[in-house]
Amino acid sequence: MDEITFRLAEDGTDPGALAALYDAAAHWMLESGIDQWKPGAKDEEHFRLRMKNGEVWLAELAGRMVGAFELWWRDEPAWGPQPPEAGYVHRLMVDRGRAPAGTGRAMLGYAERRIAEEGREWSRLDCLSSNPRLRSYYERAGYTVVGEQPFKEDAGGSPYAVTLLEKRLAG
Repeated sequence: MDEITFRLAEDGTDPGALAALYDAAAHWMLESGIDQWKPGAKDEEHFRLRMKNGEVWLAELAGRMVGAFELWWRDEPAWGPQPPEAGYVHRLMVDRGRAPAGTGRAMLGYAERRIAEEGREWSRLDCLSSNPRLRSYYERAGYTVVGEQPFKEDAGGSPYAVTLLEKRLAG
């Protein structure tokens, strides 16, 4: 059986594939009654910028992308100024047509190992406060709710509330 592998996204075709994966995930959310992502909200330029200012990881199975996530080293809009003790996981995306069960957890595990490699002891993430299903998913993966940021702003400057979760990583 093939194993999921991980690689950093590269300029070229990866930003387009990431934008398409985001759109597919956003459509799935809408069809599932989850009001979180909007199709078209993250384009190729978004992913190019994230590749320059952080890390964007692709999960692949048999040479085909089955998921991706962003890894940031700061997240002041959600967490405020923080010492360099955490990595911040964003946009955990799964290709629902290709990804085997457990791909999301595999990506979280990889992100946690990558954060620990940098000598940081916390993996942090946030999700919309109005998305209890996603919050439960992260709690089952070992994350603990530590607060809420009621005034995070979207790209247009509109505020929305997010639940803050973190997980202490083994040292």
